[in-house]
Amino acid sequence: MLTAVLSLTGAFVFGSADFLGGLAAKRLGAVLATAVSGLAGLVALAIAAPLIGGVRAPADLWWGAAAGVAGAVAIGLLYACLAIGPMSILSPLTALVSAVVPMAWGLATGGSLGPLAYWALGIALVAVVLVGFVPERGAVRPSITGIVMGIGSGAAIGAFFIIIDQTADESGLWPLLVNSAVTAAIMFAVAGALALPARSRAARMPRRDDAQLDAVAADRRTGLRIAIACGLVNAAANTLLLLGIRAGELAIAAVLGAMYPAGTILLAALVLKERIAPVQWAGLVLALVAAGMLAVA
Repeated sequence: MLTAVLSLTGAFVFGSADFLGGLAAKRLGAVLATAVSGLAGLVALAIAAPLIGGVRAPADLWWGAAAGVAGAVAIGLLYACLAIGPMSILSPLTALVSAVVPMAWGLATGGSLGPLAYWALGIALVAVVLVGFVPERGAVRPSITGIVMGIGSGAAIGAFFIIIDQTADESGLWPLLVNSAVTAAIMFAVAGALALPARSRAARMPRRDDAQLDAVAADRRTGLRIAIACGLVNAAANTLLLLGIRAGELAIAAVLGAMYPAGTILLAALVLKERIAPVQWAGLVLALVAAGMLAVA
């Protein structure tokens, strides 16, 4: 039951971080917003890790670094495939793969579940697809490139679950701290590489007046604050997901962790007044049913 509660809570918190990250990306760009949020999460974990304690074994720190590489790959492919679109197909595809990969790994490496848990996992996978599905009028078929990137992103997210599961329970949050440091370093490096050609293009564009420059600067400051909040929320989500993995079966934690689109959708409905489609409400209900079944199982 503890695994189900921690993983599902972590998924909703992670979805909230995605919502904030989306708002920040509109103002800063996806790569820079991710880098800033990663740095903020790193600072938060640097404060929390010593307080919580744990053994800083080299093996666990190396696993944390490997998880950071997997996280950076996952984020890069995710933004790339969603840019190609259509999001209504590629988003649930990514979430589904991110659930299936660690679930299959957990069961293949000795994990065991009762009959009720298998039914619950099946319902949870259906819920992942329904929650992430956003009907679009005139939606187009996804390209092969978009599908491959979506599968790659989901596999990288699943790999993060598998890798971080290799860390010892006694390691506390130290692996997450190293994970955040590696991810932030990679994303800042990518942001720096992308900034050079962007500055070259900006130098050739007509100069903006002072009012436009002030508006852009204010928008970027807002984006930075949102990105920092995103990083703090994301650090909390990763902590909950890590605790969920350590509390029980990886298969259960991974499937419930893939419910993260639910948090994003609910916040978008409450804050941005976006409409939640009936199929998404059905997915949310099925997610709660699956969580209850897993808790009982």
